[in-house]
Amino acid sequence: MLRDIALGQYFPGDTMIHKLDPRTKLIGIMLYLVALFVANSPLTLGIVALFLLLMMGISKVNIRQMLRGLRPLVLILVLTGLLNMFLTPGEPIVSLWRLSITWEGLSRSIILIVRIVMMVMSTFILTYTTTPMALTDGLEKLMSPLRRIRVPVHELAMIMGTALRFIPTLIEETDKIINAQKARGADFETGNLIRHAKALLPILVPLFMSAFRRADELAIAMESRCYHGGEGRTRMRQLQFARRDILTDIASVLLLAIVISLVVIGL
Repeated sequence: MLRDIALGQYFPGDTMIHKLDPRTKLIGIMLYLVALFVANSPLTLGIVALFLLLMMGISKVNIRQMLRGLRPLVLILVLTGLLNMFLTPGEPIVSLWRLSITWEGLSRSIILIVRIVMMVMSTFILTYTTTPMALTDGLEKLMSPLRRIRVPVHELAMIMGTALRFIPTLIEETDKIINAQKARGADFETGNLIRHAKALLPILVPLFMSAFRRADELAIAMESRCYHGGEGRTRMRQLQFARRDILTDIASVLLLAIVISLVVIGL
């Protein structure tokens, strides 16, 4: 299950999506998410889904890997669907004791589940095709106007990039700890909820210790290299917009405009 978590993983490639400027990808994902949450009908959701499938095809991402990445979200999706089916008022379909499944709740559940799945899969495309360093540079460039109001843009981008970079490392560390505890006779499969919570203690304690140790080693490494923030720093790789970046942003804006227009006219 832990190995199915795809956030923070990067898969090298030579596609157009891989070659895009990270700022283009960040702007595109924001416009896409706005279009996704504006869409409220099968037609508009279908258009957003087709755009996502197009990006998946261009980026040549591993579809099976993306679907495996959704496995940790199954419980959240099921709970979201059940809560909306039973708690949304409307015309009842089936009544179970004091609760009723309504047509409105069923429709709302399907829309929310589809939104969550497409939101997560679009995030996978971003992380699969962009290195953590490139994402950090893109975030810093996009947030650079905030420096005028004394926001520590470089430090915030560095924190986000570092956290994203260490997600796969911590997942791997957790997997090793679980296997080590199982080899010592620990049982994580049977028992009630309280027993499962108690069984997590032998995992969480060494995991936190490992995370703090890695953070301390990273801080020492940065200090030994005379890191003092972003003031006066130069970059080996300069970000530059190309023609493909402009076309991608135009496509994202057109997607949002089409979805908003269809919602306004009631389609």
